[in-house]
Amino acid sequence: MIPAHIIKKIKRIHIKSSRTVNSIMAGQYKSVFRGSGIEFEEVREYCPGDDVKTIDWKVSARFARPFVKLYKEERESIVMLLIDMSSSLKFGTFSGPKLERAAEVASVLAFNAIKNNDKVGVIFFTDRVEKYIPPKKGSSHIWRVIKEIFTFSPQGNGTNISQALDYLAKISKKRSFVFVLSDFLDDGYLKSLRTIRQRHEIIGVMIYDKGAFELPFNGIITLSDFETETQLVFDGFNKKIRKEFTAVKAAGYKKTLGIFSKAKSDVIELETSASVSDTLSKYFRFRERRLR
Repeated sequence: MIPAHIIKKIKRIHIKSSRTVNSIMAGQYKSVFRGSGIEFEEVREYCPGDDVKTIDWKVSARFARPFVKLYKEERESIVMLLIDMSSSLKFGTFSGPKLERAAEVASVLAFNAIKNNDKVGVIFFTDRVEKYIPPKKGSSHIWRVIKEIFTFSPQGNGTNISQALDYLAKISKKRSFVFVLSDFLDDGYLKSLRTIRQRHEIIGVMIYDKGAFELPFNGIITLSDFETETQLVFDGFNKKIRKEFTAVKAAGYKKTLGIFSKAKSDVIELETSASVSDTLSKYFRFRERRLR
């Protein structure tokens, strides 16, 4: 049975995301995430003025007169959400855990997709692929996705982005828009990112908490790593240690941006205290300008 406070969170995110899509983002998503191209529909006899490039030579040879191939634009897209369920997503300082922001982002993206008649699929991952939800349509499907984020109990604690990307490459043959929702506390996934980008369009959603970049000015501090369960002791009064700690965290952040840059893929940077709708709308506007 799902606890009452979890049901309350699910309902809040579900309602908030639906309103956001209907009011703030109306039309934005549709203008920047279009169908994946054209698909074959039928052949018909050649008519004067038809492009000779569309002639189907095999059919024409069979009937001894020219036929052309007709295509139609694909309107339906597939949106895949790769959601990091590792233990570090449970961290949060003043604005709640990163996982709640991931749930809200997933919900907004899913509502946008469903409204555009697109299908939404999900892969939950940690240091392994935890669960795959095949692409579907419908608001009930979104409810299931949000519910799974808050109720699913992963087996692993760590993060392995490569495994999630490699799994997607095996199961998804049709071109998709792929959003990776994570804090990206991982390394060594550039090769997988480049491979998956050959078929799909991949966009990172980096969720971070500003509080994780600075040591509290609070004497001797013991910090626990959520994923490895190791503990480290720091002197919060030591300026040099505080500066080094911030530098290491900033370097990790920049490294993630560098990996996506090398893979020629976008990254949406989302701080936990920031508005999800404002952040996504800003990215949609940027993407629209680039397409123009």
